[in-house]
Amino acid sequence: MQRQQQLTLWLHSQFPDQPFTLAPASADASFRRYFRATFADGQTRVVMDAPPQHEDCRPFLHIAQLFEDAGIHVPHVYAHDLKQGFLLLSDLGNTTYLQALGEGSADTARALYGAATDALIKIQLATRENELPPYDDAVLLREMRLFPEWYITKHLNVTLNEAQHAKLETVFARIIANNLAQPKVYVHRDYHSRNLMVVDSNSHPHFPHPNPPPRGEGTNASLREDCSISPGILDFQDALYGPITYDLASLFKDAYIRWEEAEIIDWLVRYWEKARKAGLPVADDFSIFYRDYEWMAVQRHLKVLGIFARLYHRDGKDGYLKDLPLVMSYLRAACARYIDLKPLLNLLDTLEPKNSSAGYTF
Repeated sequence: MQRQQQLTLWLHSQFPDQPFTLAPASADASFRRYFRATFADGQTRVVMDAPPQHEDCRPFLHIAQLFEDAGIHVPHVYAHDLKQGFLLLSDLGNTTYLQALGEGSADTARALYGAATDALIKIQLATRENELPPYDDAVLLREMRLFPEWYITKHLNVTLNEAQHAKLETVFARIIANNLAQPKVYVHRDYHSRNLMVVDSNSHPHFPHPNPPPRGEGTNASLREDCSISPGILDFQDALYGPITYDLASLFKDAYIRWEEAEIIDWLVRYWEKARKAGLPVADDFSIFYRDYEWMAVQRHLKVLGIFARLYHRDGKDGYLKDLPLVMSYLRAACARYIDLKPLLNLLDTLEPKNSSAGYTF
């Protein structure tokens, strides 16, 4: 309560003559909270509350500027107080991709994912070396080790023997070798349906774009016709300089919504073709590109399983437990395809026996 009072006083200092109401907007898996300020004239702003003892807002400010300069729809920063941990941001609305995809059709999904990959290409084309920290072997390995620490040991209550631990480390080394061999670009790191927003024409004054029509057939028709739609992009403060397939793995192997593999491959081919045309350093052979995407996704799945388990066992947040089976199914399917990942699949079968199908192979 004291924290919210401090935030309200700070906001009053920004708008001394404009009354407003303040309501919770959203929260995430970190210590950050978001509030929506609504003013008498109907205008809204979002205030980020990031307690400085837990969160550093400087990466957010830096990356927001990088992405905004690249022509991406990110929250514009109107004001900030780093000492208190408050940021005043433009409002990208309430409709996430996850909501829009759940209520829309196949045409809606095709249009929204097309817009998301267009925005991703803009981010990747804006890449400059030494601008963001590297997504290096130390970070990749630290993330994957969340899986044995939190998912295996804490969630499954299993202790690996020396042989199992050695097998896991061998697979980790293979995954990292693939990841580090990929071309490097700016990596958002959580580029998925909960962090992409369907924005309206008033939500971002710096990037005008069309109003979305009402839902239904009109929505799908408009999305098909309007190739200029672009998502609002959130939660980018952990961006790094790393493998080009990472954000695609986040987007298409989303922990919160599942698509048929044939659809995903179609969307990936469309991205790959656009990326090649734009001059991005993707592989000339789609099968090689797809393999890199799969191996990058395996790294992410291991991390996500560990994080979701940690959120429950350490932080008491059980909302992510329901998402574990989908992430595990992605992991199993990928491991079943590639002989160098089979030791990981064998370990998973030992820990949690389950039959799975590999689907498409390349």
